[in-house]
Amino acid sequence: MILLNDILNFSASEIENTKIRFNKSTNDFDPIELFKRNDKRLYEGNFWNYSKNRSFQEGQIAIGFIRLGNDKWLLFDISMITKDLKKFNAVGYEYRTLKKYDKYFGRLIIQYKNKSQNLIRRAESVINKCEVYEIINDTFEDDDFPGYENVNISWEKLKIVLEKKDWKTALENQKGVYLITDVNTGKRYVGSAYGDEMLFGRWKNYIKTYNGGNKDLKQLDHEYIKSNFRYSILEIYKSTTDDKFIINREHYWMKVLLTKNKNFGYNN
Repeated sequence: MILLNDILNFSASEIENTKIRFNKSTNDFDPIELFKRNDKRLYEGNFWNYSKNRSFQEGQIAIGFIRLGNDKWLLFDISMITKDLKKFNAVGYEYRTLKKYDKYFGRLIIQYKNKSQNLIRRAESVINKCEVYEIINDTFEDDDFPGYENVNISWEKLKIVLEKKDWKTALENQKGVYLITDVNTGKRYVGSAYGDEMLFGRWKNYIKTYNGGNKDLKQLDHEYIKSNFRYSILEIYKSTTDDKFIINREHYWMKVLLTKNKNFGYNN
């Protein structure tokens, strides 16, 4: 068994002066997506203070992990707290990344079962329970095509994965009926994909135009679409399927999901 500190090689005094934050997804905080987009909000979450309890103290070392599932956690940051801003329900600290560890950021995965509801732990209490699971060759992405029935992604992630070879291969060889969901209002849009590039070409158009040429979607701000739209697949069909059949299935789903009713959908 290789433990986390076999890699970090902290001294006893450094361990005593270190806290580990285990970041998990919430309704409005998705650390994996933020990490993959190199979004500063991931670090804002890591150095956030809640209520009146300080997460860290000035001079402490803060280790940041992201939950991958099944008790697996990805290391993304090790920093020194340089200033306590004395703020609550806000980012509470200034910090300096410890560059000697950055070769492990996004690559070192540990296995640790956090039995406490507290996600900020003193290193001395947990570091010897953090087992090194894997050090991957390149920065973690987790963007493999998950299967047609498991596609449910944001506009931002769609933009990223359409550049991936396995996503392109899967989507450009299938006709189908897809669903766009506005997570802010609950309204939906049903669309169909056929033609030369099929699902891939249709979804690529949403990245280029945001609205795909749809009349009702054109009324929405681009930033709103980026923040609130999710894309999934209702049905897929092989490339030889007649286009008229695909269109009929599209209209079937419009009726089922009531997307032509302006209270429920964006289909004009």
